[in-house]
Amino acid sequence: MIVWILFFIAIFIFLALDLGVFNKNPHIISSKEAGIWTAIWVTLSAMFSGVIYWLYGTDYIANPDGLTQSLAAVKYITGYLIELSLSVDNIFVIAVIFASFKIPPQYQHRVLFWGILGAVFFRGLMIYFGVILINKFSWMTYIFGLFLLFTAAKMLFKGDDEEAFNPKKSFIYKLIGKVIPITTQMDGEHFFVKRKHITAATPLFVALLVIEVMDMLFALDSVPAILAITSDPFLVFSSNIFAILGLRSMYFFLANMLEKFSYLEYSLIVILTFVGVKMFIVHFYKFPEWVSLSVIAVSLAAGIFYSLYRDKQNHKKKHIS
Repeated sequence: MIVWILFFIAIFIFLALDLGVFNKNPHIISSKEAGIWTAIWVTLSAMFSGVIYWLYGTDYIANPDGLTQSLAAVKYITGYLIELSLSVDNIFVIAVIFASFKIPPQYQHRVLFWGILGAVFFRGLMIYFGVILINKFSWMTYIFGLFLLFTAAKMLFKGDDEEAFNPKKSFIYKLIGKVIPITTQMDGEHFFVKRKHITAATPLFVALLVIEVMDMLFALDSVPAILAITSDPFLVFSSNIFAILGLRSMYFFLANMLEKFSYLEYSLIVILTFVGVKMFIVHFYKFPEWVSLSVIAVSLAAGIFYSLYRDKQNHKKKHIS
């Protein structure tokens, strides 16, 4: 329990420093600043695998699956890569939400900061109940596996004419409007304003709630995916949280370059399909951990490099024409 407490304390210290020191004053986060923070979070996440290696050689953390130190570290890294890769779609949706509600760039960090706190809480709940279901009902792995395969198939065969996501037509937006008045006017970084003795939600608050709901929907894919790698609660939660914490800086780093990574979606399809199959046949055959890590890493690298290659080719064609 002491390890969990220290982990939570460390996370909240990071977040407090983020909002109270490094981003105390609202400002537009440049690609350079976002790149630096992305590198910092990726480095911290990688370094934490060393902490995992050390912890699982001690009695400080419960080890229900009897994992060796090396295997625990590999499972953590694999889970982290899965969560990070599945965050790409989340980044795109966040960009759509900010554009729809016309959130000024200097206030987007504040929205994402509070969104992270909500994500930590809800992901924790989903992981807790997911681990319980898998440990108590072994057949749940088939359900999760089929769900991931269904998600991959849906991504692969979705039509080009499929209606784009519109936050203002979403259920959560309509629900908020029934609970509290919504104003289209911004009031700095405030989530609520008073107009003629009536408290109304600003676009910042509405965007925050829509992002929270969308994160929970994305977690329906990502949580079962990581549970296919391990059902160890600490490994699942820590890899999930580090991926979420790096999502904000990654958003500001990639938001303006999403079109360049158009083929990365096929990498996600491969990853979801592999994880779904792995989960579906887990009682008959277990892939070695290095296979899982290799498939995920190679799929991501291939999607990134091919996307950049195609973007470069398209840029040349436009230049020539």
